[in-house]
Amino acid sequence: MSQDEPQDLPATPALDPAPPTMGGGLPVIQYWAKHTLSPKGPQLWQKLLHKSACLSCAWGTGGQKGGFANELGENLQRCMKSVEAIAAELQPPVATHFFDRHSIAELQQLTSLEADRLGRLSFPVVLREGQSHYERISWEEIYQLAEAGFRQPPERVASYSSGRSSNEAAYLLQLMMRTLGSNHLADCSDLCHVASTVGLKQVFGSGTSMVSLESLKQSDCVVLMGSNAPANHPRLMNELIQLRERGGNVIVVNPMLEAGLIRFGSPAFPIKSLLTGSEIASLYLQLIPGSDTALLVGIQKALIAANRVQTAYLQAYTDDWEAVVEFARSTSWEKITTICGISQTEIETAAQLIATASGVVFAWAMGITQHENGVDNVHAIANTALLSGNAGKPGAGTMPIRGHSNVQGFGSMGVTVRLKTEIQGALEKLLGRPLSRVPGYHARDLIEAADVGKIDSLICVGGNLYAANPDLTQAKRALGQIETIFYLATKPNLGHFHGLARGNTVIIPVFNRSENPHKTTTESGNNFVRLNDQGQTHLPDADLISEVEFLTELAHRLHGDYPVNWRKLQDTRYVRQLIAQTIPGYEAMATLDQTGQEFTIGGRIFTEPRFATPSGKARMFVTELPELRLPDIRKLGGLSPHQGIILTLITVRSYFQHNTVVYREGDRYRGMPHRQCILLHPEDGERGGFQEHQRVTVQGDAGHLDNIEVIYGAIRSGSALMFYPEVNILFKARIDPNCGIPAFKRIPVRVYAA
Repeated sequence: MSQDEPQDLPATPALDPAPPTMGGGLPVIQYWAKHTLSPKGPQLWQKLLHKSACLSCAWGTGGQKGGFANELGENLQRCMKSVEAIAAELQPPVATHFFDRHSIAELQQLTSLEADRLGRLSFPVVLREGQSHYERISWEEIYQLAEAGFRQPPERVASYSSGRSSNEAAYLLQLMMRTLGSNHLADCSDLCHVASTVGLKQVFGSGTSMVSLESLKQSDCVVLMGSNAPANHPRLMNELIQLRERGGNVIVVNPMLEAGLIRFGSPAFPIKSLLTGSEIASLYLQLIPGSDTALLVGIQKALIAANRVQTAYLQAYTDDWEAVVEFARSTSWEKITTICGISQTEIETAAQLIATASGVVFAWAMGITQHENGVDNVHAIANTALLSGNAGKPGAGTMPIRGHSNVQGFGSMGVTVRLKTEIQGALEKLLGRPLSRVPGYHARDLIEAADVGKIDSLICVGGNLYAANPDLTQAKRALGQIETIFYLATKPNLGHFHGLARGNTVIIPVFNRSENPHKTTTESGNNFVRLNDQGQTHLPDADLISEVEFLTELAHRLHGDYPVNWRKLQDTRYVRQLIAQTIPGYEAMATLDQTGQEFTIGGRIFTEPRFATPSGKARMFVTELPELRLPDIRKLGGLSPHQGIILTLITVRSYFQHNTVVYREGDRYRGMPHRQCILLHPEDGERGGFQEHQRVTVQGDAGHLDNIEVIYGAIRSGSALMFYPEVNILFKARIDPNCGIPAFKRIPVRVYAA
């Protein structure tokens, strides 16, 4: 391979003949050995030991005690996801003449995996209007384009961001945008966990986890809903293993039977867990996709019938609880079990486990939030926690599991369209004037606005706005209506080749978290703030910039020295002082540089039933049961009504994927050898007249995919599973009106023989 061709990561191993019967185990050790003992092993170890938060999920490792320790100082808290993310970042640079030699038309043929394996971005490029190739661009021209772009009317400029970056960059981004007068601060959380933020804020006055890692260790029951933690948050499995060892229970709620949620072998416990695996699920409820609210109302009904509702607690610490109790009591068992597909006996068993536990943590991921009733699902979880007295005490509470390592920090810094009143007041004091009251665009609003020509300039700080959206045809068209787009990124992704502006598309190569020339901070999903050391890149000749430097220089050119000396803020110590002054709960940031003392954000961990609402009480909401009808088969594809079957499609990440970034082609844990597969229950294959490994067409309401291989697996009958972002081409966005999140977990599709 010549140096002008894209470089590759180590070859992907062939899939096992049969899916593993447990998660983790020896394959994890083999993976670690293969990468850490390779010629690039020393570089990998250097990054693993670096004092910075993990590049992968929000289960916050790294910090004062080094790269392998969590916030409690426990060691061996790195996982395979960390190695995957670091190995991808340690790739060689994209070759100097790569973009000269490969047109946009060629680059648009790449898969997500192939785009990632092009290597690290090491110099800025621009695709100009009417041109077929990216070309190198100077920093001065970038700033000229950006300054012109963001001097447009504030309602016509916007940003999008992901949790890949730091709190300091997030704070600067929102301050720059709000100083312009724009509230269009879309974020990747709008597409994943915003239902958690909105729902929990309404109930408890705080939109994050109320459970610290220390508190989780005091629980004796975890209800894990809509999460494939073995793949996406492997270090959470250590906590579940320890919980089971101390006699506790884990209730898993998931339409897909995931091997790692049944048994998991953790390298953190090499003698008692690694080889044979530890039992995880005490009870596994394989419900109908989208029916979580019905299941939870059923658990509430069972608690009521067994006289297990904590009435005195409800009277003292909650509002509107009577209506919730009455709704659950009056809803028939027939309706509940028909909607969720779980028997009354199983639901009563779950309720019994919850009622007899001393402390229950309710944890969930996107299987709960990415629905048209995502906020209702979160309300129903909160109701169940409150009815059983499991909120506001050690070892209990609600715990959304965030998927990206600093996505929660971006929200804390004000990168949101739902700015807290306290932050608004502090920023207005800093600016010396009111902030704009024009409602901002969240991620879906941004796409809709761009699609009708309402956006002139967009800056994307990380993320992949194109591929993360439903209806990729619309996303591509919408982004193509924007005059200028700036992408700050470490590696190429599909958005850089499909999410192209009408005028100029600029890709700005940035340092990753462990390479930044200054210290930064990040926030874990359990509200712990980590201090990341400065570092160095392995790309000595690369022309990289930090997000902090780029944003402060652009802000200086746009705003001068108003309301702050922007160039002074290139020293992140001063950014942290501003954060301490304006972000509630972050007051300890003021002394972080002097003491190095990482901290838990104030006002979020509830160990007493006194919540962050005006009354101090939790507010409960009646959650109507969803109507889960599938469309008439004739409405999908225009074919004969006798051709094919209608199924509920669940879109997911593979085991070897982080958000839209794909690290390996197949998924051996689910027996899916490549990404052009659809996982079906054997009964549905028989009903459709399919054979396993047959090729079929999958039709949604926005498009279709041909030549899809049928794989049989342990999924709920009537459901199917495919991988995003590829599958996003199939369906239009169906939105939860309470928060704007699209429904990715219940997509009506028609499957028929090719």
